[in-house]
Amino acid sequence: MARRRKYAVPGVERQMQTFKADVMKREGYDVDPNHPDDVKFEVAKELGVPLQSGDNGGLTTEEVGHIGGTIGGSMVREMVRLAQEHLANKKQP
Repeated sequence: MARRRKYAVPGVERQMQTFKADVMKREGYDVDPNHPDDVKFEVAKELGVPLQSGDNGGLTTEEVGHIGGTIGGSMVREMVRLAQEHLANKKQP
């Protein structure tokens, strides 16, 4: 069953996918900008998690969490960095 993301700001789906692709490229992953969600397979391989296209009902919550945590953690770190940069620039006269 596919999960449908709901963003707080309508219409940002494409920008978030682009952001994910950019962040994961900087992390050293090979990302197809047309299919940035596919980076999860490369992350899974690196972590030793047998993620496959389609049904992954045999994976544990911990295994899936490692994949999502790697990707999401990288994105959150970059968002925090960007926010700090924005605030620092805002304080300058």
